[in-house]
Amino acid sequence: MADIYHYPPDVLNLLVDTIPLLCRSKNDILVFFRGAGVSDGEMSDLSLQLKTNRESLNKYEITRTMIQRVNEKGDSHLKARREIVKRVVEFEDFSTCWPNDQLKAKGLVGELRRVVNVKDSFTRMAKEREREKQFNSEIRQQEIEAKKKKGNAIEQVKNDLYALFSMENDPQKRGKQLEKVLNSFFQAYDILIREDFRRVDPEGAGVLEQIDGVIEFSGHIYLIEMKWVKEPIGVDKLAQHLVRIYGRHDVRGLFIAANGYSDTAISSCREALAQKTIALISLHEIVRLLEQQNDLIEFLKRKVEAATVDKNPYFEILN
Repeated sequence: MADIYHYPPDVLNLLVDTIPLLCRSKNDILVFFRGAGVSDGEMSDLSLQLKTNRESLNKYEITRTMIQRVNEKGDSHLKARREIVKRVVEFEDFSTCWPNDQLKAKGLVGELRRVVNVKDSFTRMAKEREREKQFNSEIRQQEIEAKKKKGNAIEQVKNDLYALFSMENDPQKRGKQLEKVLNSFFQAYDILIREDFRRVDPEGAGVLEQIDGVIEFSGHIYLIEMKWVKEPIGVDKLAQHLVRIYGRHDVRGLFIAANGYSDTAISSCREALAQKTIALISLHEIVRLLEQQNDLIEFLKRKVEAATVDKNPYFEILN
């Protein structure tokens, strides 16, 4: 038998003999094949013929034509061929058949079940199902491993962040470590584009600007500034970051502070929302997010939504 013919003759003939008995009308047969995965386009000529000259086709002719078509399609129709057989061998409610056809239909379904269980041609289908099962199992395992890896990375970020709270005597060192820890945090969620970088004056005048990090989510790029200082962030420190954002087209901003923001800083940021999107985040929010193992992407979306829709740049999320 050629490779494209996956139904051997006895199985093909059994299907042709059985399916018309399971379907009361000619249209029901087309519905049967559609439910098994055969496209409307592959049945359009038969459907048209039934509409224009219903008596020119009987149920057996329709069935044989469709069975031969899916049988000749090769591997692209393997799923449909399996589904056709599955729907017949698993058929149980013979009350839907015409009363005079019920006993014959039961006998033919039983015979097809027996043949399917012993035919070598269906060994290939069984192997294909096993390959699909193995493939799905591998995908699930990869997802589990990726989730575990991400969880371990986030746990490490949490431990590293907690360690910074003991570095009160060296605020400069703690500030630099904070940048690394939070960049690792964004990297764990696969949204970090670039860690801290400097733009240097080509004329040798030194560093023109330094940006703590760059991330991307929901199709937008965000410049990140992080500060761990004792007092709330004021307008002066916030303004530096706003200048960087204003100087770049279609770029948004995030600011992370250890001890919140002054009222004037929040007001200035709210005014800036008329031209640029910026959201203010507290380190306390980051700690709670890590402790509760919440989703960083969803957290940032809520932040940005509050800024853009409600004009609230400092919407605190603690749960």
